[in-house]
Amino acid sequence: MRQKRTRYRYSRMTRKRRRAQVRRRILGTAGVVTLCVLGLVLGIRKLSGSGPSGPVDIQTDTTSVQWEGAPPIQVELLTPNEWSRPQIALEQIRGIVIHYTANPGSTAQQNRDYFEGLKNAQSTKASSHFIIGLDGEVVQCIPSSEWAYASNDRNSDTLSIECCHPDESGQFNDATYQSMVQLTGWLCHRFGLSSEDVIRHYDVTGKDCPKYFVEHEDAWVQFRKDVQAYADSL
Repeated sequence: MRQKRTRYRYSRMTRKRRRAQVRRRILGTAGVVTLCVLGLVLGIRKLSGSGPSGPVDIQTDTTSVQWEGAPPIQVELLTPNEWSRPQIALEQIRGIVIHYTANPGSTAQQNRDYFEGLKNAQSTKASSHFIIGLDGEVVQCIPSSEWAYASNDRNSDTLSIECCHPDESGQFNDATYQSMVQLTGWLCHRFGLSSEDVIRHYDVTGKDCPKYFVEHEDAWVQFRKDVQAYADSL
């Protein structure tokens, strides 16, 4: 009887050890799977550009990108400098400010290069997150996570869009206008804004900018309607 009890205890202990080993293996496997899934999720988030800085926060110097719903964006970030790209972090994106270049017939690239040259000229502080050209092309100069020197007291919580125009009236041609609507609507969609959060430089400082939208209130009202309709379609 004593031998039977000994064999029984030994057998029970053996079974317990085996069950413990199995549990450890299961837990170890689950841990590895969890880490793999977590790594995959983080990798996808990084690739998709999710997070506070958004998908337009591109860090490459020169590349063309196409985000769903946005017009093609040519990324040509300004060299970090205190005159046009101070690399100050935005507090939060609460609005989008529309500007005009006040330089009739100039291209998006020429205006971008002007901002770039301020690091050497040091004549004034100026820049914009995006510039829309006469052919509807879009150039990004500043990441969406940083300040642009464009909107005075609203630099800290807005994205700025400079828009080219063919003549002194400041009226935008069809190609420029279409990209303005698409880019602004997409940014509203991406950052949880509405057309009510889209303002003119004029609304911040009283400056005659963008000239045509200041002098033609009906055109401004229509632009905001077009922006909202596009944002709602995304």
